[in-house]
Amino acid sequence: MKAYIVERDALVQNIRAIREFAGTVPIWAVLKGNGYGIGLAPFSKLLHENGIDRFAVTELKEAETLREIFPAAPILMMRSTPDPAEINALLDLDVILTVGCYETAVAINGVAAERAAVAKVHLAIDTGMGRYGFQTEDYDKIVSVYEYMKNLSVTGIFTHFHSAFCSEKATRRQYEQFSALVQKLRDSGYTTGMAHCCNSHAFVRHPEMHMDGVRVGSAFLGRLSFKDRLGLKKIGHAECTLEELRQISKGQTVGYAAGFKAKRPMRTAVIGLGWYNGFAVRRENDLFRFRDSMGGVLHHVKNMIFPPKIIVMVDGRKCRTLGHVGMVHAVVDVTDVDCSVGSLVTVDLNPLNMKGLKVLYR
Repeated sequence: MKAYIVERDALVQNIRAIREFAGTVPIWAVLKGNGYGIGLAPFSKLLHENGIDRFAVTELKEAETLREIFPAAPILMMRSTPDPAEINALLDLDVILTVGCYETAVAINGVAAERAAVAKVHLAIDTGMGRYGFQTEDYDKIVSVYEYMKNLSVTGIFTHFHSAFCSEKATRRQYEQFSALVQKLRDSGYTTGMAHCCNSHAFVRHPEMHMDGVRVGSAFLGRLSFKDRLGLKKIGHAECTLEELRQISKGQTVGYAAGFKAKRPMRTAVIGLGWYNGFAVRRENDLFRFRDSMGGVLHHVKNMIFPPKIIVMVDGRKCRTLGHVGMVHAVVDVTDVDCSVGSLVTVDLNPLNMKGLKVLYR
């Protein structure tokens, strides 16, 4: 047996804490990546049962799934798409589209005109993330959406913070830039609709930036990169059963490249979880600035001096992993643990890295 377990009561507690912190500000529940890995359908139903009925997605399939479950819930497609087939499908689903550039505005407006319809859209503004969105300097292009795109109805405007988890200065700079643009549009008589900029980290750290709405994703799972003020619980862990017990002698090796060599006789156990399932997976650093490269070097030096221990729980007892974690298996030290084949093994595992496991709500 192996599965990914979502603690239902703890998740409900997180949802309620987030709702209370938001107060009267509407919450868009971001459900990209199969609901952050814990299952789009069950997660969205639990959110809806606990008072959150606005959803944001990045893929057409996600929108289709949600619309099947919730015939009337507001759904925002956060990705700016100029593809006519995708636009038609999203309009069929009554999804709010995102306009991130002039070309996308033209594409959506054209499809809506062919249908004799008006498409609801949110404008994406790039204040430093460098992905989707109009540059704030492109004011004329933004205004052209209002002036010339008669088949578009702007019901919202948003930006995305790139460093809300680590830099208050950068976040405040983006917020001020976005706020100034929103105010300029409103002062000029243009309707912006709901203005929103906070992702999970900014939502918790900067309640003064909540504006007309917030977008929350990872906070629901309690997986923020800092200690939050809401007492959110970390959601999700993997479970499997112990599959094999072995006795190894002093000098025997374990894993690829003989990554571990026993210094004494040991009792070991094989478990059916590996890196394919997201166990012991670390997101690689894909930045090559000097400070990032130096941070990587220091991280490896630290690991050479103080080798990290990858811990699992076997029948409630801490056990360390031996050698390299394999694709679908790992070996752990159970020398001092009273266990047997079939004993329960639990592993902390980020659901965003998880695959190949059935998701169970418990």
